[in-house]
Amino acid sequence: MPNRLAKETSPYLLQHAHNPVDWYPWGPEALDRARREDKPILLSIGYSACHWCHVMERESFEDEETAQLMNEHFVNIKVDREERPDLDAIYMAAVQSMTGRGGWPMTVFLTPETLPFFGGTYFPPVDHPRMASFRRVLTAVSSAYRERRDDIEKNARQMRVLLQQHAGGGALGGPQGAATLLQPGILDSAFRVIAEAYDPAFGGFGGAPKFPQPMNLEFLLRTHHRTRHPQALQMLEHTLTCMAWGGIYDQLGGGFHRYSVDARWLVPHFEKMLYDNAQLARLYLHAYQVTGSALYRRVTEETLDYVLREMTNAAGGFYSTQDADSEGEEGKFYVWSAEEWRDVLGAEDAGILGHYYGVTWPGNFEGVNVLSVVDPEHPAPTLDAARRRLLEVRSQRVWPGLDDKVITAWNGMMLKAFAEAGAVLEREDYLEAARRNAGFVLGEMYQDGRLRRTWRDGQAKINGYLEDYANYADGLLALYEATFDLRWFQEARALAGVMCDQFYDPAGGFFDTSADHEELVNRPRDFMDNATPAGNSVAVDVLLRLARLTGVQEYEEKAAGTMRLLAVFMEQHPTAFGHMLQALDFYLQPGHEIALVGEPADDLLRVIRRPYLPHKVVALKRPGDSSEERIAVLEDREQIDGLPTAYVCQNFACQLPVTEPEALARQLGIS
Repeated sequence: MPNRLAKETSPYLLQHAHNPVDWYPWGPEALDRARREDKPILLSIGYSACHWCHVMERESFEDEETAQLMNEHFVNIKVDREERPDLDAIYMAAVQSMTGRGGWPMTVFLTPETLPFFGGTYFPPVDHPRMASFRRVLTAVSSAYRERRDDIEKNARQMRVLLQQHAGGGALGGPQGAATLLQPGILDSAFRVIAEAYDPAFGGFGGAPKFPQPMNLEFLLRTHHRTRHPQALQMLEHTLTCMAWGGIYDQLGGGFHRYSVDARWLVPHFEKMLYDNAQLARLYLHAYQVTGSALYRRVTEETLDYVLREMTNAAGGFYSTQDADSEGEEGKFYVWSAEEWRDVLGAEDAGILGHYYGVTWPGNFEGVNVLSVVDPEHPAPTLDAARRRLLEVRSQRVWPGLDDKVITAWNGMMLKAFAEAGAVLEREDYLEAARRNAGFVLGEMYQDGRLRRTWRDGQAKINGYLEDYANYADGLLALYEATFDLRWFQEARALAGVMCDQFYDPAGGFFDTSADHEELVNRPRDFMDNATPAGNSVAVDVLLRLARLTGVQEYEEKAAGTMRLLAVFMEQHPTAFGHMLQALDFYLQPGHEIALVGEPADDLLRVIRRPYLPHKVVALKRPGDSSEERIAVLEDREQIDGLPTAYVCQNFACQLPVTEPEALARQLGIS
């Protein structure tokens, strides 16, 4: 019989709908029962592509005896961390405080008042030399709750104080950075710290496991743009090239896996996340703008083509995740045995292509082969046809699980990638994908002037978080600059207005949850970038760009106040603030406000779009358009001699208007 999770929309929760565990989703029904029966809460948090979440489900949550223990002694709540990042942030901070580490699956025991008193991550089904079995943990926690209640409540109260300090900025050492001047020296110091972590052998930062860290790589590109420091560009190019040839990149289907288990990008953890591919597609696009590398352009397009092919629903929403596992084995969908390789390609092509992709009889990963390019200088003449054949054969395998829920924040990141790539590469299909996504999210997930977090099967749910408003406003601004459809600017500004009204803290920075959100143990806020940029980082970036377009100083004041709060930490711990450092770079550089009047020809637009100009904002006034009332940079701008005209401005003071691409390029300093 299904449990209560059968009524949920999250694929992760639905995966547990037939467990013998009496699961509840987070909500009043479960919390009221815990208080009414005075039972501790067992809170389990994970996500659909989490390998060890699947393992713990098979070992413990599908086991009748374990489920009986859980049902008898606890109120059991299952949470999808992608749906509820607020709960995940609060209780992850608690587990990290208790154990010194975190991860998923996360298992936390709470009082009926939702205060955590014990927790961990994965627990095995039997005792391990370094880890108690899950059943032993269940029995011990239940006994302690009955027999040592005073101690548990004391620990829970202490944990509440720690969590409130964490939410108030205590994790960053408090607001002592509030008076710090924002100056280029912060960027210079941050670059030196990031450069020290660089791996000169294989690119990237640190050793195994190795994550791409696109925000820190983008900061290297910004540093090179600002200082012309050759080392910054060299580190970036070496890293991007190594990743593009490595197994972390899907050599047949396009798109990036989550991370590499080794230091040389060969064997990935095979899940594919929408947010990784959004950030990396933009990074490779920007690197292409700087270098003109055909490889970087190809990776950009293959990644976005993969998203259109496999991660987009019929209405234009972008799915969240493809799992690492299929048929119970991690990576089985993507790897090749030497025998199958030969059967598909034939002996001659198998040898030629095997040399190119590093396919060997013993294999490079548990007896099979992860494809990586080992000889990029000598591509096989049959490469394209062979790739198509291999991809066709692969598509007939059992596919990895798909988490097809739509998450607003991640869709905003991918919207921005499609909008920018469509403009730079002149790909109308990318611009159309961006328009359809904006229409879908604003039509289905924007209700009564407020964003929802997720959508699946026609149902939008959960209050939007700071990262949802910030990322989607960010994507809409990119779509406006790519299409000059005034609607997208207006929608972005409306979202920014809600973001400031509902999430801003007058003491500085933004909370992760809105003012009218469900009351939790504390009101979380996260300043540090992780796999995705922190909501605060994106909010600052959006407000700075809006300030340059509109002239509204309140936007810049809120953004600058947030950055001052974090200035010391950006300088000392830059790898945790890659996106905020980019926002600081935008704030400190004079940049360009580009006002276009009339319908600009393609050659004029190419001058603006082809180069990497990270400090620009662009707006357009068409004949008869009154949009200057909304976009200050367009005020009083007119065409010259009836021709499409460009005004290059800084702080709303403009150079002489120009109508020729060559003159515009000179004013932008790219001639």
